[in-house]
Formats: sequence, structure tokens, C-alpha cells
Amino acid sequence: MTTETPAPAVELHGARLAYGDRTLWSGLDLEVAPGEFVAVLGPNGSGKTSLLKMLLGQVPLTAGTAHIAGSPVRLGNPNVGYIPQQKSMDEGLPLRGRDLVGLGVDGHRWGTGLRNRRSRNAVVDAAITEVGAQSYADAPVGSLSGGEQQRLRVAQALVGDPRVLLCDEPLLSLDLANQHRVSDLINRRRVGHGTAVLFVTHEINPILPLVDRVLYLVDGRFRIGTAAEVMTSEVLSELYQTDVEVLHVRGRLVVVGTGDAIDALGGAGELRTDCAHHEDHA
Repeated sequence: MTTETPAPAVELHGARLAYGDRTLWSGLDLEVAPGEFVAVLGPNGSGKTSLLKMLLGQVPLTAGTAHIAGSPVRLGNPNVGYIPQQKSMDEGLPLRGRDLVGLGVDGHRWGTGLRNRRSRNAVVDAAITEVGAQSYADAPVGSLSGGEQQRLRVAQALVGDPRVLLCDEPLLSLDLANQHRVSDLINRRRVGHGTAVLFVTHEINPILPLVDRVLYLVDGRFRIGTAAEVMTSEVLSELYQTDVEVLHVRGRLVVVGTGDAIDALGGAGELRTDCAHHEDHA
């Protein structure tokens, strides 16, 4: 008796994405297995966020194909959960924590009847429990810390029981302790449910122990492999087309460049590009 191999959680073949005459990447072949953790790295403008937007069905490929859990990419796919950057919310916002999580539930699917409301509330409560946010689920989101708000955003991404989690700089603006807490929540979901993770970040060190493979994008060039295969002086020098040195310091990666392509924050020991503090608009 043979066991059928599950479809890749994410599957790209010959994928190309361009805006006008500018090609972000082309010929991208990538298969992400269920439960695999892939870090997406590179400088601003390299197409990291655009990759997530494409998988969310928000922008179309210029060429090639893209599938999620065996089906073509589309808007509103329940197999996809999305965790955005942490952004502070106004203290006067009349929105409770559980309301924020509830936004991740498709209202058309659940309807408005009492029975459906109960089902919806049960799903929201389960997601809140999964991330350990019960104690502040009924508090106004504007009164919560950045770490608490981000924990609720993780819960929001989980209410649909997704096969894939797309994470767009989810650790940005969080202190080190909350970076570890949010990373651990995402990893626990991956391990416990076989949820694949694509994690866009400028800083690989907080998630380095969790990463199975790296997709590194630079000016239309890319490399895919394990962190040990991609995060080397030779590979990054080739991608950036300038001299780059990768140092291993107390279990952390420090990337040092001789030009303006890379800003080496050696004291912090974090991988960053020259535009690390700005949103990736491409």
C-alpha cells in the first residue's frame, strides 16, 4: 500500500514578476513542503513583499505559475494566513482584541444566524487560546503593547486554519523578548499543524534556528538553499556583486559589506541591508 505524497504547500514554476520594464525576479522555481520554514531575505526593492502579495492573489505573475496547496493562487484563499508588520494602533480605536482576531473570519462563510455566530466565536476563541492571548482578548487593542497586538495578529492569521502562513516583517519594531515570543508562536503552529511558513525579514538571527531554507533576492538575482548554503561570503558577494563577508559570532550572523549595498551593524549582530529601516515597497 502506497501513501500519496501531499501537494506542496507553495509551488512556483518559471515565475516572473515585473512592473513595466522593471523585472523583480524571473525564472523562479520554488516548492515549499508542508511544515517547511522558508526565510525570504534581500534588500528593499528586491520583490520580497511583492512575492507575498502575489501569493495572496493581489498582484498577478507576469509569467509562470503559482499554486497554494495544489490550487492556483487567488484572492481570499482560506488556505493562506497573513501576518503583517507590527504597527501601533490608536488608543481610541473602538476595537477589542477578539474583534481584531474576528476580522480574519470570512463573514460570508459563517453567515449571521445565531448558530453560525456561535461557530464563529468558537473559532475566534480557539485562535486566541492558541496564541495565549486570553487575558487581554477583551481589552481595546489600542491599549495593548506592540507584542500583545502582534500576538493577536498571529491569531487573526490562524482562524482559517491555513496551510500556509505568509509573514511580512512580523518582528519589526518588537523588542528582543517579543521577537522570540512571536517567532515561537509561528513555529509552534508550523510544527503542530504542518503549516508552511514564508517569512520575509531583514533580520535572520531571531529566526535562524527555525529556518529550513532561505530564498535570497537581490536585483533580479536569487539563490535558494539552506542557511549554510546561502549565507556565505561567496554567495552574497555574487548576489550583491560587491565584496561581502559573512561572520559567525556567538551563533549569530554578521554581514559586512565593503560598499553601500550592506550596512554592517556588527554590534547588533543582525543581518540588514542599507534600507533595513524602511518598508519594502516592491
